[in-house]
Amino acid sequence: MDLFAGISVSDYPAAVAWYARLFGGPPAFEPNDVESVWKAGEHAYVYVQHRPDHAGHALTTLFVTDLDARLAAIESRGLSPTAVEVYAAGSRKATFTDHDGNEIGFAGPI
Repeated sequence: MDLFAGISVSDYPAAVAWYARLFGGPPAFEPNDVESVWKAGEHAYVYVQHRPDHAGHALTTLFVTDLDARLAAIESRGLSPTAVEVYAAGSRKATFTDHDGNEIGFAGPI
């Protein structure tokens, strides 16, 4: 299975800068002047697109094998999770919220 998840944003330049910090670098590619794409996994991509009327409604969670390492890397780039949840099933999730209110979570085993 492949994933190509889109996130609508209202301020495209600010969103590109924020997601570059979240994902640790510039977009993998920019197919046009209102869309930037980051590779989030082997067959997984997350893109932001300037769509102000739809901004702020994304709920995306990416599962990673080493959540602590991922969070440490993101926090070293100046972003902190807005929420951290621990689940009884032995996993946890850290959620980051962009300027529009879109929620991007990273989850993994405890």
